[in-house]
Amino acid sequence: MTHNHKTFVQAAALTLILLTNTHARTWTSADGKKTFEAELLAYDAATGKVGVILSNGKPLIFMKDKLCAEDITFIKENAPQVPETSLPQKPEVKAPEPKVEKPGAAAKSSLGAITINPKELFKKHDGKPADMSKPVQVFILLGQSNMVGLGNVRTLEEAVKTKTKYPYLVDEDGGWTQRKDVRNVFVMCSGNAPAQDQHNDWLCVSNRKKIGLEHALGHALGNAIDSPVMLLKSCIGNRSLGFDLLPPGSKPYKFNKETIPGYRGTANDPEGKGEKPPGEWYPGCQYDGDVAAAQKVLANLETYYPEAKGYEIAGFFFWQGEKDCGNDAHAEQYKKNLIQYIKALRKDFNAPKAKFVLATLGEAKKGEDGNKGKITEAQLSVDGKKFKDFKGNVATVFANPFCRGGSGNSHYDGNSETYMDVGEEMGRAMVELLKSK
Repeated sequence: MTHNHKTFVQAAALTLILLTNTHARTWTSADGKKTFEAELLAYDAATGKVGVILSNGKPLIFMKDKLCAEDITFIKENAPQVPETSLPQKPEVKAPEPKVEKPGAAAKSSLGAITINPKELFKKHDGKPADMSKPVQVFILLGQSNMVGLGNVRTLEEAVKTKTKYPYLVDEDGGWTQRKDVRNVFVMCSGNAPAQDQHNDWLCVSNRKKIGLEHALGHALGNAIDSPVMLLKSCIGNRSLGFDLLPPGSKPYKFNKETIPGYRGTANDPEGKGEKPPGEWYPGCQYDGDVAAAQKVLANLETYYPEAKGYEIAGFFFWQGEKDCGNDAHAEQYKKNLIQYIKALRKDFNAPKAKFVLATLGEAKKGEDGNKGKITEAQLSVDGKKFKDFKGNVATVFANPFCRGGSGNSHYDGNSETYMDVGEEMGRAMVELLKSK
């Protein structure tokens, strides 16, 4: 350590002793993307240099313009001044840039072991916030209108009050439980149009007229995982896997002598050039929009999960298929498209080990004829217990036993119990997959 640097640290440490309001805090970079923990020591207004002590006890000197505006204001109001001669003359050391885990980047997930008793998967929340020192475990919800969530809260209230179902949704005072360890985020876009925030709050039924799977999923995952959880829903209704949600890597194919374009293909160029066809709705347009909308949320993580320290993509949920039933080619190709969809999502979110849980069409029975039967069979066939490529990382929930009338197209007549029961089963399936890493 140079003489000037030592002098600065000694002067700063002395002033620290004289301060009663100085303590370790979280600092944020000017672009808002990076944070670090440190204790403020001193500031020289003439040069703009700031002195702090990191959580590992090491001193650090850097320019104040490396920090966000809020931190700069804090420095000016709280830091003691030291003489310019006490500051080190060598070039300033840059503030540390803590590693923010990119989805799938870690060699080993920080999720930790999941050993919860199945009977406690839907116990009442203890009200405690999550351990924010851990990365947020992100679960992405995708599909069409029933994933959007169209269960009427009125029917949910009836189920809770008169049938005593879903007691975990209600707190000790009889109000709707709010979980401050599970973030409920929903963004929606139409194709490549700009996405709009629908929800960005803690998981709770309050102020909702409609509910979806997330109100069951969130409690299962929140109780099973000792880390902050985000349910990130990115979807819109009336979308087919065979066209709107067609994933990257999908090739053109023949059906009844007609050539069906592949991902980003056109009638004149079925193979496509890899670029988005300008000025038109193209195969995969909604896939591109849903992925981009979710990625934008993750790029602005602290806006959607306050105090988050990075994230990991832990899993995907998918509930879809109604629109494909109306197209023979899409129904015939559904299994192939679904397999590619799972692979493409894992690639685009850099999450090769992320688990994937889907549910079948609620009204469809096993062995049913027609397109509905083809799609149901395709959905069941990709379950890891049947499809070796997805062993231990994909599970299909057969939703028919939980359908209480109506079809997927009628959104199960708004019966919230269908959404809650399917959600519970999908939550159980995801926890089982997470237990078998």
